[in-house]
Amino acid sequence: MDTSRLFRTSGAVLAAAALLVSCSSSASKGGDTVASPAQNGPDARPDSDKATKLLDPLPAAVPAALRPYYDQKPAWRSCGPKGFECATLKAPLDYAKPSSATDLKLAVSRKKATGPGKRLGSLMVDPGGPGASAINYLQQYAPEPAAVKARYDMVAMDPRGVARSEPVRCLSDQRMDAYTQVDQTPDDKAEQKKLTTAFKNFADGCKARSGKVLGHVSTVEAARDMDIFRAVLGDRKLTYVGASYGTFLGATYAGLYPSRVGRLVLDGAMDPSLTSRQLNEDQTAGFNTAFTSFAADCIKKRDCPLGTKSTADAGKQLSAFFRRVDAHPVATGESRKLTESLATSGVIAAMYDQTAWPLLREYLGKAKKGDGSGLLALSDSYYERDPDGSYANQMFANPAVNCLDLPPAFSSPAQVEAALPAFRKASPVFGDNFAWSPLNCAYWPAKATGEPHRIEAKGAAPIMVIGTTRDPATPYPWARGLASQLSSGRLLTYEGDGHTAYGRGSDCVDTAVNTYLLEGAPPARNKRCS
Repeated sequence: MDTSRLFRTSGAVLAAAALLVSCSSSASKGGDTVASPAQNGPDARPDSDKATKLLDPLPAAVPAALRPYYDQKPAWRSCGPKGFECATLKAPLDYAKPSSATDLKLAVSRKKATGPGKRLGSLMVDPGGPGASAINYLQQYAPEPAAVKARYDMVAMDPRGVARSEPVRCLSDQRMDAYTQVDQTPDDKAEQKKLTTAFKNFADGCKARSGKVLGHVSTVEAARDMDIFRAVLGDRKLTYVGASYGTFLGATYAGLYPSRVGRLVLDGAMDPSLTSRQLNEDQTAGFNTAFTSFAADCIKKRDCPLGTKSTADAGKQLSAFFRRVDAHPVATGESRKLTESLATSGVIAAMYDQTAWPLLREYLGKAKKGDGSGLLALSDSYYERDPDGSYANQMFANPAVNCLDLPPAFSSPAQVEAALPAFRKASPVFGDNFAWSPLNCAYWPAKATGEPHRIEAKGAAPIMVIGTTRDPATPYPWARGLASQLSSGRLLTYEGDGHTAYGRGSDCVDTAVNTYLLEGAPPARNKRCS
């Protein structure tokens, strides 16, 4: 497997700006056994914790001040692989005060329908993140079904703050290397101070390098940009496939513009009604579920580096391995050693796709024998660090969006310490890491503009919501939560492992999605695939 592509096809969610966290985390020292997901998963949360605020739709008529943006005529030019075109759109930095003096330039791309068959319009795609490049995803991976790209112009926009669209920058490559190695599971006050100092320095770097856009990269603003793009493309309604965080972006669009909803597929869904702490605690349980599945597979094999006794014993062995790496980082054949934080992000990286499990077994075994290069490669793939040492923008855009969308989960180390028992219960292996990671938003220079809310999108056409039962990054209860909020939500359940479901090997899922996109027929209610 090419580890450089491990996360560039499904759009990982990094809940609550867990930047030092692989999709929510990095190392852990707490506990020795793997908790039962049935006992400790997100379903245990009482309904009373759910948000009651509703995302209200915007007026159907385009305000006069925004009309120039909707009437743009993009100058398309050839770019990237053969058949693709690119252009730049303008959007207001602040929708409350649109002004050409502060416009943002947003990068867009398309590939026209190839035929045969009648063209159905444009199909917008977004792989998630937040912070993943939709244009890279479009040009490199999407879509696989020939029947879909034959009928639709495939299009993508890098959201504001991401990749080619006014990218957020925070640290130099060298400083980012140091940041990813900070101990993310502090054992004492001195280590807590080092971690909070790293969070503060990261936030200061973002403010210094990207101050103009930091207060205006919210999901609501990005959804409004999507409506400009829809109009510029000449589509009366939006057809969209969003994965992971892309489901939050798509659902937000539906809530703001329900009458403009066409065929929306939300795969690996997020629940907008949850707080930052709930999202992180749920993800902790989600990665615990994924690790339990990996461990159950691993212990059946002679070469399992975590033993062959039980999943609980495998959890104990992995926790012990993290503790050893914390005390004695492992050589990798380069100047960077495999620290606990990098080792954990490498392990978590492999939880996204079960096809990476053989690699994880191999690399864990090598690391236990003194060669950390494999786990470091997995970690680098997650952080989008190229072999030349340069970082893509995703790990900067991610907290910029998340810290703006929700108030911070914790405001001080003391609050994290008080929450540790709950996180350790959700995952003894990863709990500490997932508890500390969202503290970075406490030091963010831009105050949160969003809050937990429900999205109903009353009047919208049927919206397809997909949840994978053992998805680590977007736990299955999130899909159920979103589908139940949407007035026209249709839940498709995939019984399986890995992050997201469409295009990952299930003929049942792929057929249901393609039928919906091509014929407009949503799946039967409560349909299940395996």
